[in-house]
Amino acid sequence: MTVAPQRADTRARLLAERATRARRLVVDMAASPRGCHLGGSLSVLDILIAALDRADRGDGTEVVLSKGHAAAALYAALHVTGVLAENPAPHYGQAGHPYTGHPGPKVPGVIFPTGSLGHGVPYAAGWAMARRLAGRPGLGIAIAGDGELQEGLVWETCQVAAARGLGTFVLVVDRNGGQNDGLVADISPLPRLAERFAAFGFETAEVDGHDPAALAEVLDGDRSGATRPLAVVAATVKGKGVPAVEGKAAAHYVTIDRARAEKWKRVIR
Repeated sequence: MTVAPQRADTRARLLAERATRARRLVVDMAASPRGCHLGGSLSVLDILIAALDRADRGDGTEVVLSKGHAAAALYAALHVTGVLAENPAPHYGQAGHPYTGHPGPKVPGVIFPTGSLGHGVPYAAGWAMARRLAGRPGLGIAIAGDGELQEGLVWETCQVAAARGLGTFVLVVDRNGGQNDGLVADISPLPRLAERFAAFGFETAEVDGHDPAALAEVLDGDRSGATRPLAVVAATVKGKGVPAVEGKAAAHYVTIDRARAEKWKRVIR
């Protein structure tokens, strides 16, 4: 789909404004008694918001957050996009509320609960395959972390998706370079990542994962006639938007007090 420049600019500003609001909500969740996976939540937010906006078209598109530990980002993104009416931040991690550390089906907008890494990727591919077999339109978008690519199930799914010519399956990699125990480059490096997907038979794209216009453009394409799945390698920054934690491995899981949360929220633009 080609979008007129002025309309595209307006949409990009809208997505950026949503991301700013969502980042502040994620910081609020880091100030909950249990804290949250802050770094990976802040890195994936622009991707999530662009993907959810794509799904809002109502054409059978489903978004699966495979890196389920970034649940805070998903809750915040669902809220600022209007899918989730309730502000989840005051209730995050609280007994009696559904906003747990990994997304579950009690949260409006969450069809596929995720937690164990790698599982959301086949969920999305399965969604795309089911829609195709039923003769119905629909795109399955999986959002995975680069550390998550160490799971063999991801590559088993890629192999099947390519073999079946599943052009309605899109895998977006939030490439923030970090994982639980340190840097991906130190633990299990992923050089020439786009080339790896191409070798599996995917179409590939590499984008700035914090550029709303670039994300929207790559996700908006009409893939109803595509014969190869698409892998989008989105370069991101762990802790994006909060200078105190940007790019730091220690940003992986954070618990902060209320005063620090208010300070961090003031610098998010």
